[in-house]
Amino acid sequence: MSRNVRFCGIAIGLSLVLGLPQFAGRFTAAAPPLPRAADGTDETTGAVATASGRPQSTPQKIVAKHLPNPWRLHRRVISGGLPAGEAAFQELVDLGVKTVISVDGAKPDGELARKYGLRYVHLPHGYDGVPEQRARELAKAVRDLPWPIYIHCHHGKHRSPAAAMVACVGGGLLSPDDARGILQLAGTSENYRGLYQSAESAKPLDTALLDALQVEFTEQAAVPPLAEAMIAIDETSERLQAMAAARWRAPAGQPDLDPAHQALLLREHYTELIRTDAVQNQPVGFRNLMSASEASARQLEAGLAAWSRAGSPGPPPETVDRALAAVTQSCVACHRAYRDTPQAAK
Repeated sequence: MSRNVRFCGIAIGLSLVLGLPQFAGRFTAAAPPLPRAADGTDETTGAVATASGRPQSTPQKIVAKHLPNPWRLHRRVISGGLPAGEAAFQELVDLGVKTVISVDGAKPDGELARKYGLRYVHLPHGYDGVPEQRARELAKAVRDLPWPIYIHCHHGKHRSPAAAMVACVGGGLLSPDDARGILQLAGTSENYRGLYQSAESAKPLDTALLDALQVEFTEQAAVPPLAEAMIAIDETSERLQAMAAARWRAPAGQPDLDPAHQALLLREHYTELIRTDAVQNQPVGFRNLMSASEASARQLEAGLAAWSRAGSPGPPPETVDRALAAVTQSCVACHRAYRDTPQAAK
C-alpha cells in the first residue's frame, strides 16, 4: 500500500547515536534563538561559506513540547513533524516561524495556521523520493517565502528531512555533502532509499531557473484518490494501534474511541478501496496484499465486536492481536514492494 508507515509500525527509525563523524563537534543539543549574521556569514542566506566555497550550516536539535522531532537545518529552515493543535502552532510562533510547508498527503490545518498568523503551503511527496519538479518548487519556496520556514511530514523523521535537504541544497543554502548525516540525525530509515537518493543527489539550482519557475503555493494541493484513501486507512489504523497499546481501551485524551467501531471502519476502508479502479488497475501482487489486509481487518472487526457484545470482560482474545499483526505485516510487505522503491528504480 502506498501512503504512510504510521499504522504499519514502520517507524523503523534508526535511533542513531547523535555523534556521527560528519557532525563531530557541530551538534548542539538545543537550538538558541535565531543567530545574528556574523563574519563569514552571507546576510541573505545565513549560510557560512567553507574553504571549498560550499555553504555550511550546523544542524541543531530543537527542544519542543508539541512539535515532533524538530531540527533546525539552517537559520531559514526547520524540519519536523506535524504541528497538531493550538499548542504546537504557538510553539511555531515562539520559534519565529513565518511559513509552514507540509510534504505530507493529509490536508493541512490552514485555518489554525491563519489564526496564528502563519502561511501554510502544501507540497506533498511520497517515500520513494522527491520528484524533480517538486524539488524545484521546494527550493523556490525556501528562497522566496517568508522565513523561518517549518517543513513537516507526519512524524518528522523521513519525508520532511529529505524535503528540507533537497530544498536547502536547491536554494543554495546547504551542501549535499551534509545530506546523509542530517537525515541520519533526524532518524530517517535507511529503508527509504529514494529519500536518501533525492537528498544526496540534490544540486544547487540556477537562479534564473527558479526566477522563471511559476508556482502557485496553495494551502491544499490536489491528492490522488488512492492516496486520499490511504490517508483514511492510516488515520484509522493509528487509532487502533493506540488502543492496542492501551490494552484495547480508549487511549488517554480520546475517551470516545471504541475499538470495535474503529475496526469496522478500517475494514470498510479496505473493502471500498478494493472496489475502485485505482486498485483494480494495480499489479496483481498489490491487489493480493490489499485483499490480505482486508481479510485480516475483517477478523479484527469480528473479534472486537464479539468481545464488545460480551461486555469487554478482561482483555480481548489473542485472535484480535494476531489479526492486527497480520494487517501490519501485509502493510509492511506492500510498502516494501510498491511504495518505498526509489523513483529511479521504477
